[in-house]
Amino acid sequence: LMKEWTSPIYAFFDATPQILTIDGWQVHEFKCSAWGCKVKIQCYLDKKDVRSTGNMQKHVKGCWGPEVLPATDSAKDANEVCKNIVGSILCTGSITAEFERKGKGKVVYSHRQHTHTETRHFQSLMKTGRPEYFIPSPLTVSRDVKLVFARTHQRVAKMLQEHNSMLSFTTDAWTLPNHCVFVAFSVHLEHKGVPLSIPSDILEVAMVSS
Repeated sequence: LMKEWTSPIYAFFDATPQILTIDGWQVHEFKCSAWGCKVKIQCYLDKKDVRSTGNMQKHVKGCWGPEVLPATDSAKDANEVCKNIVGSILCTGSITAEFERKGKGKVVYSHRQHTHTETRHFQSLMKTGRPEYFIPSPLTVSRDVKLVFARTHQRVAKMLQEHNSMLSFTTDAWTLPNHCVFVAFSVHLEHKGVPLSIPSDILEVAMVSS
């Protein structure tokens, strides 16, 4: 039967299925090859729809992403899909990694924050091929960054206060192209035989009117 499995959909499952017997029925069990996915699709050999791939397509659409199935339409068989699409997704998470960008227009990047709708599409793209991955919200990332900063600040302060040798302080100032002036302060010390240089603070110099 393996010679008849030419549909591109088989490329998203392990090449060799398990052969089982369930209640006296012969069954081929195909395991999804996506990372972290434990879904297995069962195909009963004694039924008329033994070559039906409907359940496989339904799972691939939900597990690998809705963009994957249309990308397989131009493939001639499962081997081509496995090489050009599945391999690309497993390595990079993108179905476009094997395809060149069409057109010669200018590439424009937006630095604006994602809207709620764009965030949903972004998460769908990032989870393509990895549906089990968790993407934290911007609020969670902001909270964690502030927490890490606060804890690091406490550790550095404690280390400097308990240091029983000399501390050297340096300062530097510079002007940005927009004429804003900043001053930075750094501390230098030797900790357990290792020289350390730690930026302690950066301040913007207030404008002084003449």
